[in-house]
Amino acid sequence: MSPDLRRRVIAVGIAAAVPLVAAFEGLRQTAYLDPVGIPTACFGATKGVRLGQVYTREQCDTLLARDLLAANADVDACVRVPLTEGQRTALVSFTYNVGRGNFCGSTLVRKLNAGDYVGACNELPRWVYAKGVKLPGLVNRREQERALCLG
Repeated sequence: MSPDLRRRVIAVGIAAAVPLVAAFEGLRQTAYLDPVGIPTACFGATKGVRLGQVYTREQCDTLLARDLLAANADVDACVRVPLTEGQRTALVSFTYNVGRGNFCGSTLVRKLNAGDYVGACNELPRWVYAKGVKLPGLVNRREQERALCLG
């Protein structure tokens, strides 16, 4: 893949992840505890969030952009094979949700780096639990990410 094409895939993948993540995370401008007890705000931001904080829409948009760029960097750090725009979008969304450590240490990444793209994408639906509880929102999110990944 040429450097120009790679930059385009990355830019489009990140841009496409914005509405996907925003839709699944939802906008909550006052910090709250997520299903596993982590202080969270805006579109699922957790870094530096404390209960009781209130954010403007602009602050939330900035946090989302910052965190998606970080998730994209995490994908780049752990994935050693080329990705399509759809695969990148799905993996950035997934990494945003589960974090770098979980993503990089996953069977999904091992399969992907071994060239098993289909097997890697089919790992996504396994990630639907929070503290042992299957969450319908995660089931829906993973199916959408899987479809993008396979598409």
